[in-house]
Amino acid sequence: MPTYEYKCDDCGYFFEEFQSITADPVKICPKCGGSVKRLIGSGNGFLFKGSGFYITDYRSDNYRKAKEKAESPSTVTKDKSKKTSGKTKAE
Repeated sequence: MPTYEYKCDDCGYFFEEFQSITADPVKICPKCGGSVKRLIGSGNGFLFKGSGFYITDYRSDNYRKAKEKAESPSTVTKDKSKKTSGKTKAE
């Protein structure tokens, strides 16, 4: 159940109520009996526990194998270009 924030129009009292989503909003200030308005709060973040909440949890086996292959160290390839005498042009 969410926590809703309220503020009294008359006395400015700020309070929170732990209510179900389907409950009617509070209309009377518990401090002075004046009218209150429900505020738009930032709310709380969701806390997901367990597996299945990341896109990578549902990747196919083919994707995983291709990723492993791409991340594995590659073998050193031989340079097939013409060999030079080891001298540079500046020499």
